[in-house]
Formats: sequence, C-alpha cells, structure tokens
Amino acid sequence: MRKLLLVRHAKSSWDVSVPKDFDRSLNDRGNRDAPEMAKRILKRDVEIDALISSPAKRAFSTAVYFAEAYGIKEKQIIKVPSLYEAGVEQFYDTIKDLDNDLKTVVLCSHNPGITDFVNLLTGTHIDNMPTCGIFAVKAPIKKWKDFREAEKEFWFFDYPKLHL
Repeated sequence: MRKLLLVRHAKSSWDVSVPKDFDRSLNDRGNRDAPEMAKRILKRDVEIDALISSPAKRAFSTAVYFAEAYGIKEKQIIKVPSLYEAGVEQFYDTIKDLDNDLKTVVLCSHNPGITDFVNLLTGTHIDNMPTCGIFAVKAPIKKWKDFREAEKEFWFFDYPKLHL
C-alpha cells in the first residue's frame, strides 16, 4: 500500500514589491495554517517517508513547516521544478519516479493543477483545493510507477477552515 498526501501551499502574500510569482512568500495566515495542518496529520498518526515540493517559495515554505513537525531536515525536502505550474502529467511523472522504499509521501504544489489532479484520483471531487488543503489517497501498489493505473482509495480531505 502506498499513501499520497497532496498539499496546496499555504496562503501567500500578494506583496507588489515581489516582482515574480515564483518568489511570493507566505502571509501571516499561511504562516499560521501550515504548522497547524502539519499537526493535524501528526494527530492522525500519519508517518511520512518523504516531502516533495515545488521549489516556489510559498510551496517550499509550506513543506518546511511539515518537515519541522516531523523532525525532517529542510535539506531533505525534495524540490521538483516541474511541480511549479504543474499540470496533471507533471504530477503523474513525479509520482512514477518516486523511490519504491517510500510508503507515504507528501507532495506540495499549486492550483489550478493540484485541484485538477486530485479530482482524477477517486470518486471524491472538490470544487477547489483551498490553500494548505490536504487531499490524501491510498493505492494498493508496490511500485509507484503503477500509481496512475491503480484503483485509488480516498483517505481524507482536510483544510484550515474545516475545523473552525
């Protein structure tokens, strides 16, 4: 069994002094939500074998909060450039190349691609992946290369405002 947690980056700043979308940082809400969401998956007793992230500042910063909660060093977060502005194919390509020793993986990326991707995985559909939302699935596979064709099971969906 392989488990995949897809995380949209936390709420980011729209500071006009930052000229590139890629370099936008998290805002105050994002800096509150990301550690809170990491704690929520810890409370579910989810063990993480790897954190993979878009290298964009807001996604990577979100992944860092998850790493801190799990005692994973920042340098162990795997940056995958194609996860920035990723479409469905980039998600599948990233997953098929995962090391088969990894049982549970967290993947941090962006909208609209992450919403499009999660809606292809199971019968559970969402209108929009909220910032710092987590959509988790399980797949009865031994090798990540088989993920695309495997029957996936919806595991859980959580986001910051769900428990207000």
